[in-house]
Amino acid sequence: MRIALVVVFCLALLGCLGAPEGVTPVKDFSLDRYLGKWYEVARLDHSFERGLSAVTAEYSLRDDGGVRVINSGLSTESGQRSEAEGRAYFVEDADQGYLKVSFFGPFFGSYIIFELDTEGYEYAFVVGNNTDYLWLLARTPVVTDELMTRFIEQSKALGFATDKLIFVQHSTEPEAAQ
Repeated sequence: MRIALVVVFCLALLGCLGAPEGVTPVKDFSLDRYLGKWYEVARLDHSFERGLSAVTAEYSLRDDGGVRVINSGLSTESGQRSEAEGRAYFVEDADQGYLKVSFFGPFFGSYIIFELDTEGYEYAFVVGNNTDYLWLLARTPVVTDELMTRFIEQSKALGFATDKLIFVQHSTEPEAAQ
């Protein structure tokens, strides 16, 4: 019985590293170019970012070869900035935009970049292990209408609930969906 529980637990952890159907990580990925500050432009709602605006993610190298992840956002309720530190590692090859990220102990989730501006690394479309997790990240807090339309269309075609996207405010105004 104990072995069965361990197997079920391990399978549950591995399930968090999967990908939504149809999502393929980008190839020719360069971590060095990806490092730095990114603004969250759009996302699906989830408990760990609920009520946050002005959300950013900063990526830097760790001593162990992984990636240090600092996510921060401004609480629309209290006005206070909150921060979470995590770590990320490549799941497969280092030239593939497929990482596992953890903000809590040994528990990792997928971080899959399925579209990336390979010329300037100015935007990235990112998903988790299922269609509940979706982000548009950019080096600036605002993107073109053309890019937003492409993000929404591609995400919708992959089965994401794009009608529930939150468009992140990076000013002092409260966050609202568009």
